[in-house]
Amino acid sequence: MAGKAPTPEMLADIPKLITAYFVEQPDPGIENQRVSFGTSGHRGSSLKCTFNERHILAITEAICDYRSAQGTDGPLFLAKDTHALSEPAFETAVAVLLHRGVEVMTDLQGGYTPTPALSHAILTYNRHRTTELADGIVITPSHNPPEDGGFKYNPPDGGPADTSATQWIQNRANALLGDKQLQRPAVHGKAHRYDYVSNYVNDLASVVDMDAIRDARLELCADPLGGAGVAYWARIADKYRLNLTIQHDHVDPTFRFMTVDWDGKIRMDCSSPHAMAGLIALKDKFDVAFACDTDHDRHGIVTHSAGLLNPNHYLAVAISYLYTNRPGWSSDAGVGKTLVSSLTIDRVAAHLGRRLVEVPVGFKWFVPGLLDGGLGFGGEESAGASFLRRDGSVWTTDKDGIILGLLSAEILARTGSDAGVVYKKLTEQFGAPVYERIDAPATPEQKAKLAKLSPEQVTAKELAGDPIVAMLTKAPGNDAPIGGLKVVTSRGWFAARPSGTENVYKLYAESLAGIEHLKALQHEAQALVSRALEGR
Repeated sequence: MAGKAPTPEMLADIPKLITAYFVEQPDPGIENQRVSFGTSGHRGSSLKCTFNERHILAITEAICDYRSAQGTDGPLFLAKDTHALSEPAFETAVAVLLHRGVEVMTDLQGGYTPTPALSHAILTYNRHRTTELADGIVITPSHNPPEDGGFKYNPPDGGPADTSATQWIQNRANALLGDKQLQRPAVHGKAHRYDYVSNYVNDLASVVDMDAIRDARLELCADPLGGAGVAYWARIADKYRLNLTIQHDHVDPTFRFMTVDWDGKIRMDCSSPHAMAGLIALKDKFDVAFACDTDHDRHGIVTHSAGLLNPNHYLAVAISYLYTNRPGWSSDAGVGKTLVSSLTIDRVAAHLGRRLVEVPVGFKWFVPGLLDGGLGFGGEESAGASFLRRDGSVWTTDKDGIILGLLSAEILARTGSDAGVVYKKLTEQFGAPVYERIDAPATPEQKAKLAKLSPEQVTAKELAGDPIVAMLTKAPGNDAPIGGLKVVTSRGWFAARPSGTENVYKLYAESLAGIEHLKALQHEAQALVSRALEGR
């Protein structure tokens, strides 16, 4: 079914999902029914007792306690996406926040709010302030299937909360989860309305050259995939007079218009060729097309020359273009990447003479650099990135799929070449490494061991025919634990880290010597990790 339309029986039962949110009661004594903040907040499904009203009551109360402890007493910006569970979770959160006396800022029209628009709102409000700072909550499971819900906290820096904050909130929420006094409070007062759409859309020209895109008269296509940006793209086209066709700008919580992903699930993953099959089929109709996932923090770029660009390829293109076309940026602004992203980025950064900052997986690691301009760009291999305004000041400190889509149009408008052609030129200059991420089975116990693995536990001296030159459990850019292991040779590398939501570990690998060498890397990496986890 991968890449094909879903059958009726594959669609989520929305009434059943909503009913379970209110009726099913999680058991705090069962580990997987407790609150768990991964790299992007708490995620789960009401049908599995992992995302129910008691979870949201507990997490929201915990966030109120956390912001009080931190002295955060300004308004709280609240965003939701179009997943079915986002609406009831939104209503639950509003009730708790208002009961706790928090000034809540919701969408002017009662609509949906992308993650980058929330980050932009927090930073805009806090600019030049030192007291009464704002923070935010985003209700989204990102690109997860329709049955899932998600809930994450963004502190006053506008980005994803760091580990100390999420651990505090998680622990407090779990302490509250078993409290019989935990009930939805009566609502007193109303949330305030905030024009997220206008404030974000009207400011876009400060970060992307919208005039160049308009003047090039490009035939563009944007696909919000029925997500939180459904009200944004038409406003962008109207404001900047773009020739923009919009796909799937209606809300359907079953997401029946999607094509099925690699594993038979409906998933709004704009970096997946299976999930993006519909837009890929239109590649010859437009000069460039782009899509965003459900909360619009990720991007997918479709070009004439290459179809759907691999996220690593587009990150390299964006970095190469931005650092040579943003004269307002500081010459000291570094390049941020996660240590599971492509070596091409390293080579592009070196060619540009820019400092490379390599961090663990999680966009939170880029927040300080984007905030103070120390990083011009921060990007993840999973198609999440953001960059500075054209004058070198902060735009968002969370991922922004909208500006990455518009940037692909700017690149074509300014250079005459689409991003696929630009990447091909980069490979002629820096080589064409082969990259792949796969999932391998792992028990919860094995995942816990992997997260704490040390280089001393790895006895191998070679990998795929080459001597091992480095074994990393901390990121070079900030010395933070990576929650796994990265092994490097002269011709390639692999990294393994446990999934936060499934009984698998993620295996990333890249070869400078071709596909056969990549397969050898993957095979030997899995054996190496297995031996280390078994203590052999």
